[in-house]
Amino acid sequence: MPLDLAFNSPQALWGLLLVPVLLAQAWRERRRRAVLRFSAAHVFARQGRGLRTYMLPLLPLLRAAAVAAAIVAIARPQTRDSRVRDLNVEGIDVVVALDLSTSMEAGDFRPQNRLHVAKEVLSEFISNRVNDRIGLVVFAGAAYTQAPLTLDYGVLREVLKQLRTRVLEDGTAIGDALATSLNRLRDSEAKSRVVVLITDGDNNAGKIAPLDSAAMAKTLKIPIYTILVGKGGKVPFPQGQDLFGNTVWRDTEIPINPELLQDIAATTGGEYYRATDPEGLKQGLQKVLDSLERSKLMEGGASATYREDYHPFLLLAFGLAALELLLRATLLRVFP
Repeated sequence: MPLDLAFNSPQALWGLLLVPVLLAQAWRERRRRAVLRFSAAHVFARQGRGLRTYMLPLLPLLRAAAVAAAIVAIARPQTRDSRVRDLNVEGIDVVVALDLSTSMEAGDFRPQNRLHVAKEVLSEFISNRVNDRIGLVVFAGAAYTQAPLTLDYGVLREVLKQLRTRVLEDGTAIGDALATSLNRLRDSEAKSRVVVLITDGDNNAGKIAPLDSAAMAKTLKIPIYTILVGKGGKVPFPQGQDLFGNTVWRDTEIPINPELLQDIAATTGGEYYRATDPEGLKQGLQKVLDSLERSKLMEGGASATYREDYHPFLLLAFGLAALELLLRATLLRVFP
């Protein structure tokens, strides 16, 4: 693959003019250096010049080379790929509303609970995106924006990794979660905007009714895709730990309302999916994207890919400077 070398700050290379100045100054200082006079200098002349004498001129050369390497590093050399990347990229704006209520601790996805599986699948989903802007809203008894729309998938995955249950007040405020998600998409200029709701329960908290939020989404022409996580009915739920520190599971009835999620999806032009295992959740998210029309987020032009290559020059500068100081303080130390 053809590569080109470029400098991000080429004006810094003017500093290389300092190198011959430093060398000239070192030469003048050497000429001016005081010498000891002996009445019988011929005795020392017969001894010949030692290795140390030949190595002394290396000191100014090392310093000049260190300065030159530092200047090149400051100019930020970059490896430029000659192939350009088309900026006519296509993408959609997606806000994921993720349920963090305590019911997400249910173990019907054992050995992991519902939230752990949802986070794993979402992280993989984010990693497979290229040009889609993704935002994250979390909710339990209330809803909050955890991450605005972004293309920085690394940061988004880190945010997702930190999510826990029992941090927000408990409950399932589906209406508030949808309203918060819609607010994040309201000013988006993308042609395709969508909310993905991932929950395992029925609406039992919040200030906004879920169908009112669905009506708002319909007005904004934002489809809501709902994914019901879990099997419903009695499912294993953690009830503390035994004397040996093992989690005690007890079958607990967790109410669900698939009809509500179906109504939300139907009202907004989205789809309803049921995920009873990790693969079902993964397929649900993929079907959401497959059903959407792509929209262009950026227009025209081309861009090259760059890789920073200043690190070797910076390390070389520090290494040469350290070597010069070490020699000057030890082997090539000069006593006036």
